Amino acid sequence: MTLTAGDVWTVVASALVLFMTPGLALFYGGMTRAKAVLNMMLMSFISIGLVTVVWVLWGYSMSGGDSILGGLVADPTSAFGLNNLIGTGDLLGAAFGATFAIITVALISGAIADRAKFGAWAVFVPIWATLVYAPLAFMVWGGGLLTEDGAIGSRFGEAIDFAGGLVVHINAGVAAVILIVIVGARKGFGKDPNQRPHNLPLVMLGAAILWFGWFGFNVGAADSPEQAGLILVNTMAAPSAAMLGWLLTERMRDGHATSLGGASGVVAGLVAITPACANISPIWAMVLGFVSGIASAIAVGLKYRLKMDDSLDVIGVHLVSGLVGTVALGFIALPSEGTAGLFYGGGFGLLGTQVLAVVISVAYCAVLTTIIAVVIDKTIGFRITEEEEIQGIDVTTHAESGYNLAGDASGSFLPRTTTGASMRPAESGKPKHF
Repeated sequence: MTLTAGDVWTVVASALVLFMTPGLALFYGGMTRAKAVLNMMLMSFISIGLVTVVWVLWGYSMSGGDSILGGLVADPTSAFGLNNLIGTGDLLGAAFGATFAIITVALISGAIADRAKFGAWAVFVPIWATLVYAPLAFMVWGGGLLTEDGAIGSRFGEAIDFAGGLVVHINAGVAAVILIVIVGARKGFGKDPNQRPHNLPLVMLGAAILWFGWFGFNVGAADSPEQAGLILVNTMAAPSAAMLGWLLTERMRDGHATSLGGASGVVAGLVAITPACANISPIWAMVLGFVSGIASAIAVGLKYRLKMDDSLDVIGVHLVSGLVGTVALGFIALPSEGTAGLFYGGGFGLLGTQVLAVVISVAYCAVLTTIIAVVIDKTIGFRITEEEEIQGIDVTTHAESGYNLAGDASGSFLPRTTTGASMRPAESGKPKHF
């Protein structure tokens, strides 16, 4: 058996989507404070390790195996360890699916930047990937509840979610809401000017990598040149228009457009087009992107009024634009690509289907995430101490600094006595890690 062009493209697309998570690490790392940049980036990197292990052992099986529990999830033992996929081309799809699971979990981390215990996050990741992501992926993509043959999909119609509006962005956004409520706001939220992004070039570099990887994210599942071309153009058009919408909103509201706004606008447009990329025209893609850029910019501005410390705007960007893109399909889905939207004479059927899918996805994620987060918080605790937050989570948790701020070329910090004096081991004179 030889590799086909489609096989090669799946390999490339998988690499592109995997590369999105380091891109997210840069995007998030630049948006946080200098004393928390390494912790923020490491939260993304450890998600790669933990989710990959879960996916190989049982996550893939739960997302696409034999249906159990009425279509809520698949049997976790159906392809345990991927052993029965060896010697088949199905391993390509398993790898591609793993990259989606990884980026979804990593997205959540931005909501609790600067203040979550690294150990608590390391416990949360595999449990959430198992109980929330994998079942929802099965419900939407794997033949479960919301698909054409599922109990709900067969009655109310199959929801459209080509690349992850429901499974990835709304899912991550809802989880972010729950964690913010449970973990609480950072000390000085809304008052401390030092909580602004510390490195905007990193943010823009991260956004560029995300956009680059997103072509694998969206185009990776295309099954024809015609569909691939439509998705490719839409993945260029929507974020471009969203960036303009966000910058225009900033200019009108604040009197100036910002680099952070431009980068965030690009991501908002990418989020909005994700569920709709194969089902709308390029013109509607630009309209959708423009609207999502405005909607997310407004939503991010409301977090201070709502007193929700969404540190890196997971709710404002991923949840809001994910909702915009998913529900908009009920209006603008092309008849030539499946069920038509309202504007193309399809009636209200698809709109109702999309809204119902959103409600079910939000409810499922909210309930399960709350249970997981509360149990972790009540046992090992989810939040670092106030003293650790003030000193900086990089030094207190990882004994490192992202920058050479203390004249220590190694990037490590010296432990402190109770009086604040630095200590050095007498034997070597070198800084000692915590």
